[in-house]
Amino acid sequence: MKRLPLTFACEDSTLAGTLDTAPASAGLLIVSGGNEIRSGAFAGQARLAARIAKAGFPVFRFDRRGIGDSEGGNLGFRKSRKDIVAALDAFRAMAPQINRVVGFGNCDAASALMLASGAGCDALVLSNPWTIEGDDDAIPPPAAVRARYAEKLKNPKELARLVTGKVDLGKLARGIVKAARPKSAPGSLALDMKAGLETFGGPVRILLADADRTAQAFASVWDPADQRLAYCQGATHAYVEPHARDWLDRQLLAALRA
Repeated sequence: MKRLPLTFACEDSTLAGTLDTAPASAGLLIVSGGNEIRSGAFAGQARLAARIAKAGFPVFRFDRRGIGDSEGGNLGFRKSRKDIVAALDAFRAMAPQINRVVGFGNCDAASALMLASGAGCDALVLSNPWTIEGDDDAIPPPAAVRARYAEKLKNPKELARLVTGKVDLGKLARGIVKAARPKSAPGSLALDMKAGLETFGGPVRILLADADRTAQAFASVWDPADQRLAYCQGATHAYVEPHARDWLDRQLLAALRA
């Protein structure tokens, strides 16, 4: 396996990418979330790419326009389809043996892939898709609040804090009111993501870390009977826990081997 830095064009901008080489005919395209560079937080995506390439599958990562080493203006995840398509074209050119590409994104990178109807990928692995919009960005949805308080009630230290008066009762009351609200109705972003995914014809896996508020917010507006959903118990947003990291690797490898 070799790790190759490279550049490629997206309209009038030059974007930066990284290819981890491997011999398989299926490859993984990693789309970064937020304004995160292609190596990921604390190089998490770089390590993920190395693990997948070691298993035999080439992996391509890139910085979208206006992020990291890439030129251009940052248009945000909602307008990143052209960046993903350009990265996919570069991946196929640099690894000509591949005939199938699995697109993987976490958080709003998953949302970007959904909005773009896969952007030309053959299969999708969508992790903790971002559905929070507008002024609600900083407000956890009722489902996330309920999950948070349920977890606290299992923790003896949190119960001791309540008994000894170390808990802000006003904040607790506001949280209980928030948790009692009914299930959120899908917003325009979630509806657009659903519509985009409906026009994608390939296989899809939707991965949710059950301790992640972004995943909980997504679950609150998504059909719980969707057979494509898979939950990782005790996992947080970036799957940093050893069992969660291994679970994510298995999910990605299963998608690549399908």
